[in-house]
Amino acid sequence: MTNTSAFDAPLTLAPDAVLIVIDVQQGFEDHEFWGTRDNPDAEKRMTAVIDAWQSTGRPIVTVQHASTGGPLAPGTPGYELKPEVAGVRADLHITKTVNSAFYGTPDLHEWLQQRGAEQLVVIGIMTNVCNETTARMGGNLGYDVVFPIDAMHTFGMAGPDGETIPAAELARATAATLHHMRFAKVVTTEAVLAAAGN
Repeated sequence: MTNTSAFDAPLTLAPDAVLIVIDVQQGFEDHEFWGTRDNPDAEKRMTAVIDAWQSTGRPIVTVQHASTGGPLAPGTPGYELKPEVAGVRADLHITKTVNSAFYGTPDLHEWLQQRGAEQLVVIGIMTNVCNETTARMGGNLGYDVVFPIDAMHTFGMAGPDGETIPAAELARATAATLHHMRFAKVVTTEAVLAAAGN
Protein backbone atom coordinates (compact mmCIF):
# COMPACT_ATOMS: atom_id res chain seq x y z
CA MET A 1 0.00 0.00 0.00
CA THR A 2 1.41 3.40 -0.98
CA ASN A 3 0.77 6.64 0.83
CA THR A 4 -0.82 9.42 -1.20
CA SER A 5 0.40 12.95 -0.74
CA ALA A 6 -1.99 15.52 0.70
CA PHE A 7 -0.37 17.93 -1.76
CA ASP A 8 -2.14 16.00 -4.54
CA ALA A 9 -5.62 16.58 -3.10
CA PRO A 10 -7.70 19.22 -4.91
CA LEU A 11 -8.01 22.55 -3.13
CA THR A 12 -11.06 24.79 -3.25
CA LEU A 13 -10.91 28.41 -2.13
CA ALA A 14 -13.98 30.37 -1.13
CA PRO A 15 -14.57 33.68 -2.93
CA ASP A 16 -14.18 35.39 0.47
CA ALA A 17 -11.25 33.29 1.76
CA VAL A 18 -9.23 35.59 4.04
CA LEU A 19 -5.47 35.83 3.55
CA ILE A 20 -3.59 36.39 6.83
CA VAL A 21 -0.06 37.71 6.24
CA ILE A 22 1.88 37.31 9.47
CA ASP A 23 4.89 39.33 10.64
CA VAL A 24 6.67 39.97 7.34
CA GLN A 25 8.97 42.48 9.05
CA GLN A 26 12.42 43.89 8.39
CA GLY A 27 13.76 42.60 11.71
CA PHE A 28 13.78 39.05 10.40
CA GLU A 29 16.69 40.04 8.16
CA ASP A 30 18.88 40.16 11.31
CA HIS A 31 20.46 36.74 10.89
CA GLU A 32 22.94 37.38 13.69
CA PHE A 33 19.96 37.44 16.02
CA TRP A 34 17.78 34.74 14.44
CA GLY A 35 20.31 32.35 12.89
CA THR A 36 19.98 30.34 9.68
CA ARG A 37 16.66 30.36 7.84
CA ASP A 38 15.07 27.98 5.37
CA ASN A 39 13.14 28.54 2.14
CA PRO A 40 14.93 31.45 0.41
CA ASP A 41 12.02 31.76 -2.06
CA ALA A 42 9.44 32.37 0.69
CA GLU A 43 9.05 36.10 0.05
CA LYS A 44 8.64 35.57 -3.70
CA ARG A 45 5.84 33.07 -3.02
CA MET A 46 4.22 35.35 -0.43
CA THR A 47 4.15 38.10 -3.05
CA ALA A 48 2.51 35.77 -5.58
CA VAL A 49 -0.23 34.85 -3.09
CA ILE A 50 -0.79 38.49 -2.09
CA ASP A 51 -1.01 39.50 -5.77
CA ALA A 52 -3.60 36.76 -6.34
CA TRP A 53 -5.72 38.05 -3.46
CA GLN A 54 -5.49 41.64 -4.63
CA SER A 55 -6.37 40.74 -8.22
CA THR A 56 -9.41 38.68 -7.17
CA GLY A 57 -10.64 41.11 -4.52
CA ARG A 58 -10.40 38.64 -1.66
CA PRO A 59 -9.81 40.14 1.82
CA ILE A 60 -6.31 40.51 3.25
CA VAL A 61 -5.29 40.83 6.90
CA THR A 62 -1.76 41.97 7.72
CA VAL A 63 -0.21 41.27 11.11
CA GLN A 64 2.72 43.00 12.77
CA HIS A 65 4.55 41.78 15.87
CA ALA A 66 5.53 44.35 18.51
CA SER A 67 8.27 42.95 20.74
CA THR A 68 9.33 44.56 24.02
CA GLY A 69 12.92 44.37 22.75
CA GLY A 70 15.01 42.87 19.98
CA PRO A 71 14.74 43.28 16.20
CA LEU A 72 10.92 43.60 16.13
CA ALA A 73 10.54 46.35 18.73
CA PRO A 74 8.31 49.30 17.75
CA GLY A 75 10.30 52.39 16.85
CA THR A 76 13.15 50.37 15.34
CA PRO A 77 13.73 49.76 11.61
CA GLY A 78 13.14 46.05 12.21
CA TYR A 79 9.56 46.65 13.27
CA GLU A 80 8.64 47.94 9.81
CA LEU A 81 7.03 45.68 7.24
CA LYS A 82 9.13 44.32 4.39
CA PRO A 83 8.50 45.81 0.92
CA GLU A 84 6.51 42.72 -0.10
CA VAL A 85 3.82 43.72 2.40
CA ALA A 86 4.36 47.43 3.10
CA GLY A 87 2.23 48.53 0.14
CA VAL A 88 -0.58 46.01 0.57
CA ARG A 89 -4.10 47.42 0.81
CA ALA A 90 -5.13 45.45 3.88
CA ASP A 91 -8.76 45.13 4.92
CA LEU A 92 -7.55 44.78 8.51
CA HIS A 93 -4.18 45.40 10.18
CA ILE A 94 -3.47 43.69 13.50
CA THR A 95 -0.76 44.47 16.02
CA LYS A 96 0.16 41.70 18.44
CA THR A 97 2.64 41.02 21.22
CA VAL A 98 2.24 37.21 21.41
CA ASN A 99 2.40 34.33 18.94
CA SER A 100 -1.17 34.18 17.64
CA ALA A 101 -2.86 36.65 15.32
CA PHE A 102 -6.04 35.86 17.27
CA TYR A 103 -4.56 37.64 20.30
CA GLY A 104 -4.01 41.07 18.81
CA THR A 105 -5.68 44.41 18.22
CA PRO A 106 -8.22 44.68 16.63
CA ASP A 107 -9.78 41.30 17.46
CA LEU A 108 -9.35 38.97 14.45
CA HIS A 109 -11.99 36.42 15.44
CA GLU A 110 -14.61 39.13 15.98
CA TRP A 111 -13.80 40.69 12.59
CA LEU A 112 -14.01 37.33 10.83
CA GLN A 113 -17.31 36.53 12.51
CA GLN A 114 -18.77 39.88 11.46
CA ARG A 115 -17.83 39.09 7.85
CA GLY A 116 -19.12 35.51 8.03
CA ALA A 117 -15.68 34.28 6.91
CA GLU A 118 -15.07 30.55 7.20
CA GLN A 119 -11.79 29.97 5.35
CA LEU A 120 -8.34 31.36 6.20
CA VAL A 121 -5.06 31.17 4.31
CA VAL A 122 -1.96 31.73 6.45
CA ILE A 123 1.42 32.89 5.11
CA GLY A 124 4.35 34.85 6.55
CA ILE A 125 7.01 34.47 9.24
CA MET A 126 7.76 32.23 11.23
CA THR A 127 6.45 28.84 10.08
CA ASN A 128 6.55 27.02 13.42
CA VAL A 129 5.83 29.96 15.71
CA CYS A 130 3.27 32.64 14.85
CA ASN A 131 2.07 30.94 11.66
CA GLU A 132 1.55 27.56 13.32
CA THR A 133 0.01 29.08 16.46
CA THR A 134 -2.45 31.10 14.38
CA ALA A 135 -3.33 28.03 12.28
CA ARG A 136 -3.91 25.89 15.37
CA MET A 137 -6.16 28.51 16.95
CA GLY A 138 -8.01 28.99 13.69
CA GLY A 139 -8.63 25.26 13.44
CA ASN A 140 -9.80 25.09 17.05
CA LEU A 141 -12.21 27.97 16.43
CA GLY A 142 -13.77 26.10 13.53
CA TYR A 143 -12.20 27.85 10.55
CA ASP A 144 -11.08 25.97 7.44
CA VAL A 145 -7.37 26.85 7.56
CA VAL A 146 -5.14 26.55 4.49
CA PHE A 147 -1.38 26.57 5.12
CA PRO A 148 0.86 26.96 2.03
CA ILE A 149 4.02 25.69 3.68
CA ASP A 150 6.35 27.11 1.01
CA ALA A 151 5.03 30.70 1.38
CA MET A 152 6.71 31.11 4.77
CA HIS A 153 10.01 30.46 6.50
CA THR A 154 11.56 29.94 9.89
CA PHE A 155 14.98 29.71 11.56
CA GLY A 156 16.94 26.93 13.23
CA MET A 157 16.32 26.70 16.98
CA ALA A 158 18.12 25.13 19.93
CA GLY A 159 16.24 22.40 21.75
CA PRO A 160 16.38 21.76 25.50
CA ASP A 161 19.35 19.44 24.94
CA GLY A 162 21.30 22.33 23.42
CA GLU A 163 21.24 20.84 19.93
CA THR A 164 20.10 23.17 17.14
CA ILE A 165 17.33 21.77 14.98
CA PRO A 166 17.60 23.08 11.39
CA ALA A 167 14.84 25.35 10.12
CA ALA A 168 13.75 22.92 7.39
CA GLU A 169 13.21 20.16 9.97
CA LEU A 170 11.13 22.48 12.15
CA ALA A 171 9.00 23.41 9.13
CA ARG A 172 8.54 19.74 8.29
CA ALA A 173 7.43 19.02 11.84
CA THR A 174 4.92 21.88 11.67
CA ALA A 175 3.52 20.51 8.41
CA ALA A 176 3.17 17.03 9.91
CA THR A 177 1.46 18.28 13.08
CA LEU A 178 -1.03 20.54 11.31
CA HIS A 179 -1.82 17.88 8.71
CA HIS A 180 -1.99 14.83 10.97
CA MET A 181 -4.02 16.52 13.70
CA ARG A 182 -6.24 18.26 11.11
CA PHE A 183 -5.62 21.78 12.30
CA ALA A 184 -5.10 22.89 8.69
CA LYS A 185 -4.78 21.83 5.07
CA VAL A 186 -1.04 21.93 4.38
CA VAL A 187 -0.58 22.75 0.70
CA THR A 188 1.78 24.39 -1.78
CA THR A 189 1.71 27.94 -3.09
CA GLU A 190 1.10 26.49 -6.56
CA ALA A 191 -2.11 24.83 -5.33
CA VAL A 192 -3.29 28.05 -3.71
CA LEU A 193 -2.65 30.09 -6.85
CA ALA A 194 -4.46 27.54 -9.01
CA ALA A 195 -7.45 27.52 -6.68
CA ALA A 196 -7.47 31.31 -6.51
CA GLY A 197 -7.83 31.50 -10.27
CA ASN A 198 -4.26 32.63 -11.04
